Amino acid sequence: MATALPAHGIRRRSRPCATDPMAGGGSPNFGERRGGATPELIVIHYTAMESCAAARARLCDPQAEVSAHWLISETGEAIALVAEEMRAWHAGAGAWGGLEDVNSRSIGIELANRGDAPFPEPQMAALERLLRAIMARWGIPPEGVIAHSDLAPGRKSDPGPRFDWRRLALQGLAVWSDAQSGPLPALPVFAALAQTLGYPPVADDTLLAAFRMRFNPRAEGPLSDLDMARMADLAARFGADGDQWRGA
Repeated sequence: MATALPAHGIRRRSRPCATDPMAGGGSPNFGERRGGATPELIVIHYTAMESCAAARARLCDPQAEVSAHWLISETGEAIALVAEEMRAWHAGAGAWGGLEDVNSRSIGIELANRGDAPFPEPQMAALERLLRAIMARWGIPPEGVIAHSDLAPGRKSDPGPRFDWRRLALQGLAVWSDAQSGPLPALPVFAALAQTLGYPPVADDTLLAAFRMRFNPRAEGPLSDLDMARMADLAARFGADGDQWRGA
């Protein structure tokens, strides 16, 4: 879920949530994007709460100091909580592509899910519609759609290994790799490739776990040929230094 300071005291009653992406939503937890920034990333989360109603109440609670731009229910209702031009408080500590203030550069989407359950078809279909609209509004490319766990490896795990990234990628709504061969596995090279793709510098085991959660969720054990192949393929196509890795 979106990250915040612990809530204290009695919760206040939140305003009803809106459905217009450019209108003020039901959450008071937002501010101006810093430095005139505009969205260039979309961060996908899961709520890790028992119900959409419980998640909505927390995201709209001023004392929770946490929010997202959108919340999608299990049945596919897309609820606008914070206007997209504003800075919602969803990413927390982390970085992507060298950007540390991810909140100022991103739009956050929360999926109502406990974290241990499949994502229902109506919810995935609603997410696809919403992603198309947001990407068109802000000119965000598929590689700009990332997981909370991508920007905060080791600290966050959402949307987790049950989330179908390949499905989104087949529609141009995210990126994926089915590469089977690439450079020989080597952790220093893997880490260098990861940073060109956008991952922040973290311990090797933390990085590998975060990468696998999204791109190789069934893998276990040490860095494998498949991990290396997929990282090299993604870095070649979407990394900042992609030309260096093409044909690797």
